[in-house]
Amino acid sequence: MVTTVTSLGRSGLHDWFIQRLSAVVMTAFTVYLCWFLVSNPELQYQQWLAFFSQPVVKVFATLTLILMSLHIWVGMWIVSTDYLKPLGIRMVFQAALIIYCLIVIFWGIQIFWSV
Repeated sequence: MVTTVTSLGRSGLHDWFIQRLSAVVMTAFTVYLCWFLVSNPELQYQQWLAFFSQPVVKVFATLTLILMSLHIWVGMWIVSTDYLKPLGIRMVFQAALIIYCLIVIFWGIQIFWSV
């Protein structure tokens, strides 16, 4: 049996909840972004910039990015514990995944909040 030492939550229920919450937020952001794109068929750079300059959009995009990274972490942690049996390989994979998720979060925050 695989222990939850490297799991994000304390139990499978916490991981399940993170997966569902992040999926709902990512879906809501996608719908919101699609609505903006459909309602602005001749979108210009200035409109796009104005859209992402709004504090509500910045916060929503940042929250979505953070929850997307948590979603990736939980999903890939489950996959790695199921299919990467050698402990060394699994730990290297999970460490690389953590670094990747942190880079995505910090880079995304830098992009969203620099506008």
